[in-house]
Amino acid sequence: MAEMEEPMVVDGVGGGSCEWEGRWNHVTKFLERSGPFTHPDFEPSTEALSGFRNIDVVDMDTIDVSNLNRQFLFRSKDVGRPKADVAADFINSRIPGCRVVPHFKKIQDLDETFYRRFHIIVCGLDSIVARRWMNGMLISLLVYEDGEVDQTSIIPLVDGGTEGFKGNARVILPGLTACIDCTLELYPPQINFPMCTIATMPRLPEHCIEYVRILLWPKEMPFGDAIALDGDDPEHIQWVFQRSLERAAEFSITGVTYRLTQGEHKTAHLLPVCVLTTLFSAFCDAAACATEVFKLATSAYVPLCNYMVFNDVDGLYTYTFEAERKENCSACSQIPQDLGFSPSSTLQEVLNYLTESVSLQMKSPAITAKVEGKSKTLYLQSVASIEQRTRPNLSKTLRDLGLKDGQELAVADVTSPQTMLFRLCFTS
Repeated sequence: MAEMEEPMVVDGVGGGSCEWEGRWNHVTKFLERSGPFTHPDFEPSTEALSGFRNIDVVDMDTIDVSNLNRQFLFRSKDVGRPKADVAADFINSRIPGCRVVPHFKKIQDLDETFYRRFHIIVCGLDSIVARRWMNGMLISLLVYEDGEVDQTSIIPLVDGGTEGFKGNARVILPGLTACIDCTLELYPPQINFPMCTIATMPRLPEHCIEYVRILLWPKEMPFGDAIALDGDDPEHIQWVFQRSLERAAEFSITGVTYRLTQGEHKTAHLLPVCVLTTLFSAFCDAAACATEVFKLATSAYVPLCNYMVFNDVDGLYTYTFEAERKENCSACSQIPQDLGFSPSSTLQEVLNYLTESVSLQMKSPAITAKVEGKSKTLYLQSVASIEQRTRPNLSKTLRDLGLKDGQELAVADVTSPQTMLFRLCFTS
């Protein structure tokens, strides 16, 4: 679930000289005295301060008119400008002593050196792919000693999002608690895409197809003014497919297929925005995330353990539960996941499992393995020349490809910055 934007990363609290009398009165009530809900190890102190001074905001979107009815940082004059830049300017001018640094780019454009320097990362991403990538990045930064995670290498992730009348907030301690991929079943394949994302900054192959289906078809009317798009007409689907490929190439997006194009036409993917509903849900979610950041930063209270959902259809209903860590999670378990296939199964069947499995939900997996002592790319979609060369492998059986029982497959995908390991287990 998501209807927010990109991550906020925080690398410093306290300090600074831009103070005025009574500025922290509301905070000292929590930090200078204990209470029934304080952390067992919390020690009240009159020297405690809260105040995030150094904040980085990462966002690849520009402001669209549709953003103005549910944002309080943006104005009409800001339309067309990067969201990160406008948000940073607003906060820097409003909050003395605060330093917000904007990054107008994808989260994937920043490397581990960038993310390693932060104390807390807050995500309000609008796609599961991006959530999983950030989850994988923080897992990749973990340091293990004798099989145990070094807790000083853990960067907490506070994640939240809204969709219609529903929302969620969660706290993830990478390596200790359930990660995004541990609970991937909670995020069914996304079927609702914001119009601003489709029109200005697509991230997924589905965004490209929706752009052609919703925006280009009515504009170009390729088969005549009175001809509506017919999902059962091969010529219509072929036109949408070809134009979607062009759109995808423009933004370096992979994964647009004829089959996916057919499927996209069968369901309605645009979620009508109810302004009051979106605002209320977003504010509830933002308040929950901010509260968890405060608890993590000050250690005054025990953080959420570890998942909260809310629904405001009739009043406001909230429910908190502890999502359990999956022992064989492909992202955080450090254990290769078993893939059970017959030796006569084709590589295409393996690829279908990786993309269609509810517990994996990959987008465009690239598969490599060691065959006769040499690393061999079995299939790679993201580079056209390699995709063409490896495409014949999809129809070959695992036996014909030289793969053996117990062999490891290395799979790279846009859902993670890490290469995931799987162990092939032949079935009879």
